[in-house]
Amino acid sequence: MRDTNHGRPLRRRRGAALLAAATGLAVLTGCGAADMTRQASPYAAAQGAKTVTLSVQSWVGAQANTAVASYLLEHELGYRVDTVQVDEVPAWDALSQGRVDAILEDWGHPEQEKRYVEGKKTITRGGDLGVTGHIGWFVPTYFAEAHPDVTDWKNLDKYADRLRTPESRGKGQLLDGSPSYITNDKALVKNLDLDFEVVFAGSEAAQITQIKQFAKERKPFLTYWYEPQWLFERVPMTEVKLPEYTEGCADDPEKVACAYPHTPLQKYLNTRFAESGGKAADFLKRFHWTKAQQNEVSLMIAEEKLSPRQAAKKWVERNENVWKPWLT
Repeated sequence: MRDTNHGRPLRRRRGAALLAAATGLAVLTGCGAADMTRQASPYAAAQGAKTVTLSVQSWVGAQANTAVASYLLEHELGYRVDTVQVDEVPAWDALSQGRVDAILEDWGHPEQEKRYVEGKKTITRGGDLGVTGHIGWFVPTYFAEAHPDVTDWKNLDKYADRLRTPESRGKGQLLDGSPSYITNDKALVKNLDLDFEVVFAGSEAAQITQIKQFAKERKPFLTYWYEPQWLFERVPMTEVKLPEYTEGCADDPEKVACAYPHTPLQKYLNTRFAESGGKAADFLKRFHWTKAQQNEVSLMIAEEKLSPRQAAKKWVERNENVWKPWLT
């Protein structure tokens, strides 16, 4: 879940780039799609047309943001919306070049911010999303309640045997998602001298499936996970306390030995769009909601199996008092 230097320190890099159908919101269910970041949306930066192109990341919280924003842009402001799914770093390139107009959930990319926001000024800050992101290591709450000391990293080796799997090569398993995620986990295991092996599920969807199966069987597990995330509503998990995060402690990805930070998630707009995008740009700058509100839509997509558009419609109909201020 991140991107280059855990400056979210982390970031989540999910999914490959995928061009969604016009006015549609793609839901990524697998990995390995071809990189399409060089393909411009037919609507991005269209002159004189009421069109908006949004970058959407593959994790469901980001899909929830884009679904609600798209629905309101279309149904309340009369815009045609296109969505493009791109890996996190290439999304910044696409945004700078005007191939997309906005990114609604960024977990922190200091190098790209320096290059495009402060340097070239081709990207403009769009304000806080309203949600704070955090990555960490988690165990199921039923295991933490039975063994309270497991929530301190210093005691993890005590439970390595209990957390061993056929894939963890005789060590305890730390379950991660996709190998494409840039995380600190391998460095943390090494630098904290833990008897654990990082095992990749292959994708976020596969990781969720494994977590649900462990929970169904009431088995212990240790997993890399993040907030906000709807899965906490289905599988309560408790965070393992890693060494305290301090500014700069994760700057060297080889030497990192501290927890992941808490990161207020940000929105970014193409500068030309920010200045001349009219009501659409103003709306996206005002788009601001809570973790609970995002999770409400995420649950409808992930658990109720509604399409992102259906989930957005349902949420919009229930929450006019929340989104009305975004329009004015």
